[in-house]
Amino acid sequence: MSKFNRMHLIVLDSVGIGAAPDANNFVNAGVPDGASDTLGHISKTVGLNVPNMAKLGLGNIPREQPLKTVPAESNPTGYATKLEEVSLGKDTMTGHWEIMGLNITEPFDTFWNGFPEEILTQIEEFSGRKVIREANKPYSGTAVIDDFGPRQMETGELIIYTSADPVLQIAAHEDIIPVEELYRICEFARSITLERPALLGRIIARPYVGEPGKFTRTSNRRDLAISPFAPTVLDKLNEAGIDTYSVGKISDIFNGEGINHDMGHNKSNNHGVDNLIKAMTSEDFKHGFSFTNLVDFDALYGHRRDPHGYRDCLHEFDQRLPEIIAAMREDDLLMITADHGNDPTYAGTDHTREYIPFLAYSPSFKGNGLIPVGHFSDISATVAENFGVEKAMIGESFLDKLV
Repeated sequence: MSKFNRMHLIVLDSVGIGAAPDANNFVNAGVPDGASDTLGHISKTVGLNVPNMAKLGLGNIPREQPLKTVPAESNPTGYATKLEEVSLGKDTMTGHWEIMGLNITEPFDTFWNGFPEEILTQIEEFSGRKVIREANKPYSGTAVIDDFGPRQMETGELIIYTSADPVLQIAAHEDIIPVEELYRICEFARSITLERPALLGRIIARPYVGEPGKFTRTSNRRDLAISPFAPTVLDKLNEAGIDTYSVGKISDIFNGEGINHDMGHNKSNNHGVDNLIKAMTSEDFKHGFSFTNLVDFDALYGHRRDPHGYRDCLHEFDQRLPEIIAAMREDDLLMITADHGNDPTYAGTDHTREYIPFLAYSPSFKGNGLIPVGHFSDISATVAENFGVEKAMIGESFLDKLV
């Protein structure tokens, strides 16, 4: 019998809580990540008011310097800690895959100088459309359509760009390149980037609409990932006939592997919270695991180096937290964490190698406090033990600490 009948894991995408011990081995625009601190720097520079996460114990997580505007609770309602990454990477897929128990020992390929001509030429031959070579480099997703969208509207060329992540992104105006055509081109790009020297984590379709100076990206984004290289705890749960619900881009990140109920993509963080609550309150979801990604922190504010927007986004989530808790049943467990950092006060526009926070709450808790500092994969091991399935490659359960 499971200790918790349902477990709900929410990933606040990029909400790191201080540089990891090996952060100086990772570089951001030529600057080592050793001084990065997403939550710490937001709290220090623009203030942070997240009373509901603070109540769970966010301010109690051990740090060299306490979070400036998030007080420690003398009697928190939950358990808290921070978790360190083992895998070699600081991107979305690496973080999520490790959270589900995998150890990524060889990072995916990234293309700081743009994609090689061979890849672009193959895409041109398949699509019958030229690629704008000047866009072929790491680029802000909004800046690239501002810079090249007018040209695309005139010529029908493809806007192909990358980022600090191991991704190839194709932006296309929906009135010029229909969404279904864009998806087909992305599927082809996926087929030619499955092995080194171009092993990419994701191909991302980035549709947009509007006129020059007023372009906006639409919710028709699609991520084409590769499947995990080994079974994750999601796979173990699915094979055991246990419900697994995904909210947001989780299904994309795992290429659908181990997911048997997909709540779809999120139009925003608030829409993602709505979808999570819809799953939690469904009569069909009686026993199992839900896995939610809320990406706005990262996509809208981290990469754009906007600490004020990032702070407001955290406030917005914190204000929704009571609704999530109200949707819980007595024997549910809620877990809140992240997948990497993206310090909006730091150099460059890349992710940052950081610890991630971990908060846990259940209406059934009799105790509270700190869990020993562990690793991302400990989350999956805890889920596995709770539901009586084998853990994946790595991870040590802390289920016995949640009382």
